[in-house]
Amino acid sequence: MNEGESFHVAIIGAGMGGLACALALAKYGIERIDVYEAASNLGFVGAGIQLAPNMGRILERLGCWETITKEATEIKVASIRLDFSYVRKRYGTPHMVDHRSSLAGGMYDACKKEKAISFHFNSSCTVKTWEPKPRITVTPRDGEPYNVYVDVVLAADGIKSSVRSQILKELNVDAEVTDSGQSAYRIMLTREQMASDPEMLELLEADQVTRWIGERRHIIAYPIGDKNIYNISSAQPDVHFASAPSATYTTRGSKSDMLDSFKDFCPLVQRMLNLVPDGEVCEWKLRIHSPLPTWVRGSVALVGDACHPTLPHLAQGAAQAIEDAGVLAVVLSMLPDRNPDSINKALRVYEVVRKERAETLVDLAAASCKTLHLGEGAAKEERDKQFAALKVKEGPSPDKYFDAEVQKMIMGIDVMRVAHDEFRKTFAMKKD
Repeated sequence: MNEGESFHVAIIGAGMGGLACALALAKYGIERIDVYEAASNLGFVGAGIQLAPNMGRILERLGCWETITKEATEIKVASIRLDFSYVRKRYGTPHMVDHRSSLAGGMYDACKKEKAISFHFNSSCTVKTWEPKPRITVTPRDGEPYNVYVDVVLAADGIKSSVRSQILKELNVDAEVTDSGQSAYRIMLTREQMASDPEMLELLEADQVTRWIGERRHIIAYPIGDKNIYNISSAQPDVHFASAPSATYTTRGSKSDMLDSFKDFCPLVQRMLNLVPDGEVCEWKLRIHSPLPTWVRGSVALVGDACHPTLPHLAQGAAQAIEDAGVLAVVLSMLPDRNPDSINKALRVYEVVRKERAETLVDLAAASCKTLHLGEGAAKEERDKQFAALKVKEGPSPDKYFDAEVQKMIMGIDVMRVAHDEFRKTFAMKKD
């Protein structure tokens, strides 16, 4: 890099992608990183999250994996009773599960230790000019707007991304968010709530992800919080958002509706759902959008859900945002100069490494859900034969997250290494 002013990166959004980008860039030597977040604090909603090895590999490099997984559960058995303990040996880090706040909080705590990173909460941020150097306008909730010129803008502003909308409008492209037709209940039961039921306690104590599947709906569950909380997440037809505004993603759910949605599931599921207190049922609308023509405009790039929101059926939403961050850290740290053309070229390397892979996983998540939700018929019979075969040996799985070949593609690829090699090829650098 040239001598002089610090290389300056602005990150819009302090979600999973924004936090991971800030931490990765700081660890890879970027001198000045400003993170702008409209909310007053992190305030993460949601419940449990699966921490896949491709995520763990990157977070280990960033120095926060051990802290994040302190109270996590290492998964050794999958719901189809497939031995899952091979994952650690095969891919270097285990498959773990924990609360979303542990992941976000661990990255945030690590960010606060980096002198290069500054957080600006209660501050919305928009891109005003794109080239040759981006100008952003920051609007504090209790202050006057001000302008900042930066070298790079990373828009990690989520599925409602305003930067994505700006880019698409200028390209005259329509790829807005669309409904998936599904919604999800996210439930956390405490050890105290489950204590009187031996069958529930057995689930809470197990190093196991359990999946219950039925026509047009399923439930996935696992222990988190040092096995003091049982996390339950569902997917079912979206029937409660019909009258909600298009911007609404959550609604207060009805316990009777929830119980009715899963009335044909096993008695254990019924007992667990009945433990949810009245008035504490929350339903999330699951939304996606069609693939974007590009993730990059000048020195501005989209990150995470802003460019590849993923249905939660492959446990890869946060992992893919963290892969984005790892790749961006590699390509921006390898820049030979701060010329806007060089920066754009580096961001194009990021897009080459990440776009096809992320969009493939978006499609796989949707396809896997369709297979899990089959009704009676020949297709369901064939699916169930494949599930039965997995009890005997590893092989193809209708649940794509447990499919050996899909796992190899997800967990076995080191995207940061790929980015390093692609950057050297694109910039015609000699091999190490």
